[in-house]
Amino acid sequence: MPETNTYDLIVIGAGPGGYVAAIRATQLGMKVALVEKRATLGGVCLNEGCIPSKALLDSSELFAQARDKFALHGIAIDPPRLDLAAMMLRKNDVVGKLTDGIAYLIKKNGIQRIHGTAVLKGAAADGLQQVEVVPAGGQQSLLDSPAEAQILTAPRLLLASGSEAAGLSGIPFDGQVVVSAREALSFDKLPEHLIVAGGGYIGLELGSVWRRLGVKVTVMEMLPQILPNMDRQLSDALYRSLRKQGIQFKLGTRIIGVRRIGSKAIVEYNDGTGSEEMDCDKVLVAVGRRPLTAGLGLEELGIRLDWQGRAVIDRDYQTSLPGIYAIGDLVPGPMLAHKASQEAAVCVERMAGQQAEVEYDYIPGVCYTWPEAASVGQTEEQLKQASTPYRSGRFNFAALGRARCLDESEGFVKILAHQETDRVLGVHIIGPRASELIAEAATVMSFDGTARDIALMCHAHPTLSEAIREAALDLHKEAIHA
Repeated sequence: MPETNTYDLIVIGAGPGGYVAAIRATQLGMKVALVEKRATLGGVCLNEGCIPSKALLDSSELFAQARDKFALHGIAIDPPRLDLAAMMLRKNDVVGKLTDGIAYLIKKNGIQRIHGTAVLKGAAADGLQQVEVVPAGGQQSLLDSPAEAQILTAPRLLLASGSEAAGLSGIPFDGQVVVSAREALSFDKLPEHLIVAGGGYIGLELGSVWRRLGVKVTVMEMLPQILPNMDRQLSDALYRSLRKQGIQFKLGTRIIGVRRIGSKAIVEYNDGTGSEEMDCDKVLVAVGRRPLTAGLGLEELGIRLDWQGRAVIDRDYQTSLPGIYAIGDLVPGPMLAHKASQEAAVCVERMAGQQAEVEYDYIPGVCYTWPEAASVGQTEEQLKQASTPYRSGRFNFAALGRARCLDESEGFVKILAHQETDRVLGVHIIGPRASELIAEAATVMSFDGTARDIALMCHAHPTLSEAIREAALDLHKEAIHA
């Protein structure tokens, strides 16, 4: 018989939702087991998503600056040479240090870390939920990994298994030519031509990495615009910028098929005028992600899923089966690491009787291209559709001293506020460090702040954040430097 261990909470999945939930639960006095089938912690985000992509984005940005911009600053250098292997080693080192850091936090907080694959077995006679953990391929190393299957029990289970890359119908991933983001973050040589299927965050970010390093990049998007959920002025501005950088776009285009010819591929596509073909070395499929529920045993237990395969939950994140909870990419909402982390903390705090909330209206979204694009709140299109009266203020980075000094003057800040109450309804930024600037907007909106509140706040000079204040002033026709 498998060994049985009992806890207050069992967390399945150690990504940004799972490990945060485990740590917060121990802070609240719970005895916690954290089950993860991957040998390292941090989930997709840390191991093959958010962190490695940002490491490569920063490295490729520095390479492009050395090649294209140093001379403008009076820095004369020989043309830079790319050492792709060294760039990949740095990326892996960043990931390794952060995964080690999470492992330290798990140990420091006294969380039982178990390396294996979890399968839900339902409630036992005593009412406790049961999870069978099967060893993960014999990879035991220094982890608290069982030598054989064991049964864990707890009154509560939290599912945080994340998501996986969705594929194109009839075009399977092969890991060599038709690849997901995982493989596109680890190319060992530069492809001559990369076709990206999907004009969303992942496709544009990874397309940007390889374009900066000299690869021909073509983005095929079946919708008529990139980043369709972002404010249209922002997505249009980013589209123009990326085209200037050399990325080619085919919008309103659907990929029909891919056939391999040796190490290359022929992509068949239809842009509405008929079928055409284009050859390439790699096809990066970045058309979205789907919840990773296979093998958990959800269907066998009768846990309700929606049409997208996400768990149906109540306001406490409890699924249709009492005692089993779900967060992150397994539940409705944007598939973002910070959203999963927020849900993780709130979920376990609610288990402990606290009345915590996730403010879903104020979750920022960021596209880490160059320039960056970041948004929080409602878009202008959403306000129009809802017939919400609003005013708009805008300020261009080209008029900002700090942006000029950085030679990063492309883009703007746009603030949308209610016409009658002046409450900020949405903030949309494209430009340098938009990913950092958006935090001020999210803070103001979380406290029901107004555009006037932003205008009255003293922003240091010279900084990029001054653009937010100027946009707020512009909303009232009071901008000084417009």
